[in-house]
Amino acid sequence: MITPLEEKLAKLKDFFSKYRRLPSYAELLKLWELSSKNAVFKSMQKLIEKGILKKESGGKISPTANFFGLNLYGQVPAGFPVPGPDEQAELMSLDDYLVEHPNRTFLLKVSGDSLKNAGILPNDLVLIERGESSKNGQIVLANVDREWTLKIFEKLQGKVRLLPANPKYPPIVPKAELLIYGVVKGVIRKYQ
Repeated sequence: MITPLEEKLAKLKDFFSKYRRLPSYAELLKLWELSSKNAVFKSMQKLIEKGILKKESGGKISPTANFFGLNLYGQVPAGFPVPGPDEQAELMSLDDYLVEHPNRTFLLKVSGDSLKNAGILPNDLVLIERGESSKNGQIVLANVDREWTLKIFEKLQGKVRLLPANPKYPPIVPKAELLIYGVVKGVIRKYQ
């Protein structure tokens, strides 16, 4: 069952999604259908106490990473059905889950199907962490002979190859130069 505070937070997130800012207290009166600014203040304080919002040094209120978090209800099997997850949820931010080094991480949109058997399809977003060190089997963003590609890194007996994960593509062996720009840390796929 959704609590009144969770309902207010949902409306606050919808407002933020639409306007890319938090509403004023006057706007919150309408949004939350409250009759006093004191009631708005108390609700905002609860969201601050829960770590969903924070008060900046100048008194301005801003969202925390938890504001953008989603409810994680547990696990669900992709095999045989089991009873549903508990209603108890923890808040999880996708940034916290996926991004270890924000200053070195960026997204790229995938074109082509050379990594389809590794679970990376056209129009997926890949999360890349910049850095030149890579290990065998990692999917890397590479500049090979002045052209960019996303492939599986392999180094055997001092020789580097970039491997596809689709049998219709051959491995790539650098002719002149190879720069490993980053490693894939995650894949994001949107359905519909």
